[in-house]
Amino acid sequence: MQTIQASTSEPFLGVGVYLDPHKIAALIPKVYPDGLPKTGRRSASYVLEGEPALIGAVARLVACLDEPGDNGLLASLAMDEIFVRLLRTPIGVYVAETVLAGSDVQRVAKAIDWLRSHFAESRTIAELAAMVHLSESSFREYFKSVTSMSPLQYQKALRLQEARRLMLSGGRDITTACRLVGYISDSQFSRDYSRFFGNPPSRDIAKWKQQQ
Repeated sequence: MQTIQASTSEPFLGVGVYLDPHKIAALIPKVYPDGLPKTGRRSASYVLEGEPALIGAVARLVACLDEPGDNGLLASLAMDEIFVRLLRTPIGVYVAETVLAGSDVQRVAKAIDWLRSHFAESRTIAELAAMVHLSESSFREYFKSVTSMSPLQYQKALRLQEARRLMLSGGRDITTACRLVGYISDSQFSRDYSRFFGNPPSRDIAKWKQQQ
């Protein structure tokens, strides 16, 4: 997820919660005592309506920040409640499956973290797979199940999003942004950018600046 529209008058506020696989794995048998139901087609991401019970649990977790003593005593309880309520949502079974998938998904997560930090570097699929000790075929399969993209598509998306940020809020020109994110061809960058965002770089950035 990336937020590109926010200001001091209309800020974007969000809460990120780490889904601890060990805690969730311990709760799965309690939430699904008869085993996990069969699921349909999985997605790389899910969006839920704000269920009051789940929002309430998150609010209680955030409230722990206001009281130093609560952070150690009550935060873990609030986290457990969040995990239970999340497992009970329509996407709960997918969360459970991801946790139970084990080390292979975790290995892909490490590759994703590496790409996010080194997106300007060039790596082959074989090199990325070897980095996390998976075969190329398994790496491609798990990577797409997590991101809905191939590794190279994911890296390209990271590069283009960072280039847009550099031009929009960093004040960089097109050529500089292109080079900083790892492109060596201006024309290839422009083609990829146009396909990804719907407009060439100059027109896209001009449009966004007019809206600010």
